[in-house]
Amino acid sequence: MSEPILSVRHLCVEIPGRHGTLVAVNDVSFDVARGEVLGVVGESGAGKSLTGSAIIGLLEPPGRIAGGEIRLAGKRIDHLPPEAMRRIRGKRIGMVFQDPLTSLNPLYRISEQLIETIAVHTNCRGAEARRRAIALLTEVGLPAAEARIDHYPHQFSGGMRQRVVVALALAADPELVIADEPTTALDVSVQAQIIALLKRLCRERGMAIMLITHDMGVIAEAANRMAVMYAGRIVEIGSARDVIGKPLHPYSVGLMGSIPKLDSDLDRLVQISGSMPRLTSIPPGCPFHPRCPRVFAPCSNKRPELTACGQSQVACWLYETSPSSAEAAQ
Repeated sequence: MSEPILSVRHLCVEIPGRHGTLVAVNDVSFDVARGEVLGVVGESGAGKSLTGSAIIGLLEPPGRIAGGEIRLAGKRIDHLPPEAMRRIRGKRIGMVFQDPLTSLNPLYRISEQLIETIAVHTNCRGAEARRRAIALLTEVGLPAAEARIDHYPHQFSGGMRQRVVVALALAADPELVIADEPTTALDVSVQAQIIALLKRLCRERGMAIMLITHDMGVIAEAANRMAVMYAGRIVEIGSARDVIGKPLHPYSVGLMGSIPKLDSDLDRLVQISGSMPRLTSIPPGCPFHPRCPRVFAPCSNKRPELTACGQSQVACWLYETSPSSAEAAQ
């Protein structure tokens, strides 16, 4: 296999505080290949966005990378000084945020923001940079791009602004795009358009995309593989078809069971009891065990590691014990 565009190994993110250091991302490892969309899913507070921020070097202080490695096309980037990371961010790694208004300066025209980004990260200047900006807006599906390029952000709808943000992320032809909840604030029809856009760009440009979301519909439609995160750890990772169709971890089973299905006769959706633990009170052993319907002896005091199970990997004692013990747990 070719070398992955993004390789994360044993990533740990800590947040120092007055009452001790909190571990927000704990021993996370995954790869994203060229032309692949990896979906990262989980409840709010699972560590999805922090993982993305650590990769792109935008952790809010006092958050810090406390361990592990992040490699982009084989070269380690997690230990780079801020100036070196700034050159990579925008040029080799693009970012699409949840709210386009946080990515666009309301005081500047779209043309100024795009042309500046292109000039900073490429050799294009002047008229050439403007032509490239128009081409990017056309590529992401902005109607009448040549006429609208000099508009301000407030003159666009939410969906159109998100297309502009995607164009900004693509301005320097990056190898990796991290999309953090790119469709949350959009209506369903516009969500579908943005998903189709990301998939097409991934396929045509051969980029790698890390798609962070809590929306299982987005993952099912866009991702080739998916990672399920809980309390700062990956509890299951595999092909999107396998994880959605035949989830292994009880948390993944609960997430899939909470999705409404048109062909189901169930009167009520599956509910996962309890809530995500706070960083100050993550339980020992498997962090999901207080909420797990299949909890048994080792879960409360021993932490399971990701282990291969078929084509997927899962961190659950149900798949690391003898068949008799697993049957007893059921």
